[in-house]
Amino acid sequence: MSRFKFFNKFLPLATSLLVAGIPAGAIASNTPQQTNLPQPKSQEVQLMQADLGFSLPMWIYAVGGVVVILIFLPKIGWILGLIVIGEREVGIVTKKFAAKSLPAGKLIALNSEAGLQADTLPPGWHFGYFPWQYSIRKEQVIVIPQDEIGLIVANDGTTIPRNRILGKVIECDDFQNARKFLTNGGEKGRQLAVMTTGTYRINTALFEVITSNNAAKHGMTKEQLKVYKVESERVGIVSTLDGVPIEEGEIAGPIIPQHDNFQKAQSFINGGGRRGLQEQVILSGSWNLNPWFVKVEQEPMTEVPIGYVGVVISFVGRSHEDISGESFTHGNLVNKGDKGVWIEPLYPGKHPLNTKIMKVELVPTTNIVLNFTARFSGEHGYDSKLVALKLLSFDGFTFDLEVFQIIHVAAVDAPKVISRLGSMQNLVDHVLRPIVGNYFRNSAQEYTILDFLVDRAQRQAEAAEYVRQALRAYDVQAVDTLIGLISPPPELMQTLTDRKIAEEQQKTYEVQRMAQSQRQELVRETALADIQKDVVTAEQGVKIAELHATAKINEAHGEAESIRVTGEAKADAYEAGVNALGSQSYTALQLMQVIGDRNVRVVPDVAVSGNSQGSGLVDGLMGMLLWNQTKELQGNGKSNGQNLIVKSQVEDQLEKGG
Repeated sequence: MSRFKFFNKFLPLATSLLVAGIPAGAIASNTPQQTNLPQPKSQEVQLMQADLGFSLPMWIYAVGGVVVILIFLPKIGWILGLIVIGEREVGIVTKKFAAKSLPAGKLIALNSEAGLQADTLPPGWHFGYFPWQYSIRKEQVIVIPQDEIGLIVANDGTTIPRNRILGKVIECDDFQNARKFLTNGGEKGRQLAVMTTGTYRINTALFEVITSNNAAKHGMTKEQLKVYKVESERVGIVSTLDGVPIEEGEIAGPIIPQHDNFQKAQSFINGGGRRGLQEQVILSGSWNLNPWFVKVEQEPMTEVPIGYVGVVISFVGRSHEDISGESFTHGNLVNKGDKGVWIEPLYPGKHPLNTKIMKVELVPTTNIVLNFTARFSGEHGYDSKLVALKLLSFDGFTFDLEVFQIIHVAAVDAPKVISRLGSMQNLVDHVLRPIVGNYFRNSAQEYTILDFLVDRAQRQAEAAEYVRQALRAYDVQAVDTLIGLISPPPELMQTLTDRKIAEEQQKTYEVQRMAQSQRQELVRETALADIQKDVVTAEQGVKIAELHATAKINEAHGEAESIRVTGEAKADAYEAGVNALGSQSYTALQLMQVIGDRNVRVVPDVAVSGNSQGSGLVDGLMGMLLWNQTKELQGNGKSNGQNLIVKSQVEDQLEKGG
């Protein structure tokens, strides 16, 4: 195959020589002006052809020349030490013998010693590499595909220091200049530097290149030779495999500047980088990382939900420098980046934190309800261990009490709460539960269970104020304390039930009484409405009667006044008459005047005597009756005929009576 390639390379040279010879022969035989010129060489050829008895055409001589060139030119190149290197090849030179030998422990010759040479042959023709002194091995160029890297193992160089595991980075044109690598102190073994995407002419005698094509031969996988990619919304946590040891008491190496996310490994080493876990993380993107130098674990970013803040507890950084102030004596708060609890919380969002060296405690900043009951619990889960309180009352009854405590932690107070207690769960278990439980146990023993049930609103208000004051010392706001279900003994509940029934019955009776009163009022109002006319009439009659009475009284007053005046006048007249006639004379005079004015009869109309022979009692009675009847008839204006009839009737009655 090499001989065939050699012919292909030198065939154009032979053809050019043949073309150069053919025109000369053609001119010698075909130009008419030159036919008469002496041609000694032609004559010699002709004589030779005559001696041989035949003649050959000129083209045979040209073909023969080409054949001679094709057969003997390679041999000439071999004799001259000609080496031809293709465009995508590199020549690895081995010197078979030399005046000097390689030093002990060396593999690559730098000063023309016998053995593998540091310098390679680039594409082209190279003379002087005689086969009896040099052996040339042609290797294909190294190609690193897109999105891949190449790892290097150096077979020669100085020894790697004992405190290191990878060879330092040397400026040597990406390992294409073996001489520069060796002369500048390159170290044998695995190298820190990597080869990125591209084509390289590598001295494979000195450098062994590991790519995805031959990864399995070196105990690696193809994925390890890929460009490392950190996914979106994730963070790469780095552990370096080379560098100085981590300081005592630390768990991670400090952040080293200017190493381009661990892609410039030598800058990391020169900057004092520590081997092991690193504080610095790698964010999303593609990175040319040496898998012999770093290992990366991808973790999700730390998410702080809406309604929460994240309190950072850092295990790395400067020593504790408390900045919480003298008033806060229950823990330490430090600046961001120092070791301890950061005084500044993380607000809602996604944060690229190294969770290997930091811990984030989520603290809810909204109101949360903690349920002291086993029937249900909140979604936050802090009250999963809380149960109803078992209380003992003053009168010796035990009962269960459900309590619902609402608390709030301000964002600025969250670091203080975590510094003091460590977590929200510790706040619930070690602070809230004892405070609420002890208060209600003490309160229950001061009241009977019935008083506790009846005055639960008062007990609830007292509990809310007590818990509010108690939690204030822990930088926690107690929003409210609510009493839930109370479960007293069944027999006591029956007593309360009976009492309640009696109270409800009393209320019912009161309502019924009020209904009856309203009904009576309605009947009365209805009756009043019905007799309203009569009432008005009566009222008006009363007013009229009052007016008549007033008139009569006034009339009586007038008559009395008239009588008084008349009497006074009569008294004056009487006094004057007495003075004139004397008392007896004037009295007789007045008596006679009265008898005359009043028609007083001095002689009776009917005289009754005691003699049985004369007019007796019956006659007297008949006379009286007849007189009275006659008087009445006269007063009524009746006729004499009627008087006779009356007289007849009286006589009949007397006869019957007799």
